[in-house]
Amino acid sequence: MKRLFSLSLVTAFVTAAGAGPAPAQGLSLIRDSEIENTIRALAEPVFAAAGLNTDSVEVHLVNDPALNAFVAGGQRIFINTGMILRADHPGQLSGVIAHEAAHIAGGHLARAQEALRDATAQSILAAVLGAAAVVAAGGNAGVGGAAIVGGVGVGRRSILQYSRIQESAADQAAIRYLDASGQSGRGLVEILEKIGNQTALLRSSQDVYARSHPLSRDRVAALRRDVEASRFASVEASAEQTAAFERMKAKLQGYLGRYAETLRKYPESDTSIAGYYARALAYHRRPDVKRALAETDALLDLMPDDPYFNELRGQILFENGRVAEAVPPYERAVLLAPKEPLLRIGLARAQIALNDPARNREAIQHLERAVRIDRSIISAWHQLAIAYGRDEQFGLSSLASAERAFLSGRIDEARGHASRAETVLPAGSPGALRAQDILNASHADGGPAGRRPRNRRLR
Repeated sequence: MKRLFSLSLVTAFVTAAGAGPAPAQGLSLIRDSEIENTIRALAEPVFAAAGLNTDSVEVHLVNDPALNAFVAGGQRIFINTGMILRADHPGQLSGVIAHEAAHIAGGHLARAQEALRDATAQSILAAVLGAAAVVAAGGNAGVGGAAIVGGVGVGRRSILQYSRIQESAADQAAIRYLDASGQSGRGLVEILEKIGNQTALLRSSQDVYARSHPLSRDRVAALRRDVEASRFASVEASAEQTAAFERMKAKLQGYLGRYAETLRKYPESDTSIAGYYARALAYHRRPDVKRALAETDALLDLMPDDPYFNELRGQILFENGRVAEAVPPYERAVLLAPKEPLLRIGLARAQIALNDPARNREAIQHLERAVRIDRSIISAWHQLAIAYGRDEQFGLSSLASAERAFLSGRIDEARGHASRAETVLPAGSPGALRAQDILNASHADGGPAGRRPRNRRLR
């Protein structure tokens, strides 16, 4: 049995989206402050137990329904939305994270990780998807291989292959990390069993992992023995962890799931936080503004100081053309969680849409603070380009457009915007120097092969 929750599972990306690399590259990374914070709260004790710097490990959410997670690009973990939606409790997700942390701490796939280390999350996902296309094509290097070899210089064998020894070591290390952080390893065993159950399904209904790498009963049995021998075997997640986990699942279900399925899982009779949350997003997507706002207001009646419920109210109003009404709840969300860049971006977007010069300048301040915290958010640079342009700061507008294009993999476009910015901005200014950096990087890299996956937000 080879490889659990790792680069072997990238085949799921191709199958979920269709055959071949082109559909796969349409997949997206999802950004959402609440979900990211929930995952990091589960992950940080595990990272600490693994001896990893918790500030250095990045966790990315991939919009894909397959039961999948993997490590790529040094200290980066990618988790599918399908993994979260099909997990039953926080311990299962913690088990997945612990296994992936073990691959990082063990230096597995070191050559491939080194080659991807300086790439963006989007380009890493594109490279892995190229590798997945090779696997789906039965190892034919002519299918998808160029996305890896041409784009980031990583051979498909080195990015896809773990050994049985490495997988066993990752299992054992994961249990040690969970023990060291006072958690049960039963969740990891349960996820293994979920995948193992796929072998009983018709081939067309199985996840790719079950089709390509059927689980070893001996491996699962050995892992179960290790777990049961731990003094933490019966430890359950805290009430706080469970509540956050249920909110995260409800949010993803409401945003990504089918309308009828969401209402079946979270009927009107469900008056829990998760129930209101899932229905609010499902109604918003319908769109049914009145019912979406009613569910959101029910949440705010229960928890008026929750930044994400305030953010949701702002989002519903903004996306239904009620821009002026959207600004106050967005402002409250930022007031309640001032260090969350995505909340500031939501507020800035609404302020820009008011088409008021004073509000536009406020938006610039929020966006500048957002990119100081996280430069990788593509939508922030898009909004900054608009806001700077309206404020007649055309050099900075071109620079923001260059940042956006470079992060999106549109290298020629990035060069054009950076050249204009360098011409307009004062020589030696921070903006001019950054434009030169983008020009140098774009010429050195030559750009990624193919189109990078989109960066999608729940906001």
